[in-house]
Amino acid sequence: MKSDPNAYIGKDEEACRAFVEAVKWVSRSGAQWWLLPSEYGKWNSIYKRFVRWCENGVWQRMLDHFADDPNMENGMIDSTIVRAHPCASGEQKKR
Repeated sequence: MKSDPNAYIGKDEEACRAFVEAVKWVSRSGAQWWLLPSEYGKWNSIYKRFVRWCENGVWQRMLDHFADDPNMENGMIDSTIVRAHPCASGEQKKR
């Protein structure tokens, strides 16, 4: 289903920026969505918007667009930036 790519960005540019910053915070920290600081907004609303963007290919279109711009190479998130949860590395639980 093709749709208007701008339909998922929203009308309020500041709110859109805060949303993308929230997604980047979750990606960088490796935290679960419900641990998102309240300064970014309601975690569940942000999560739902993130899922909608995934389902509609917004993230892929952004990646395709920015991948061609050498000045944006530091704006992309990959496995060298995203931290794994400590249990993913086999860390023992503290008792």
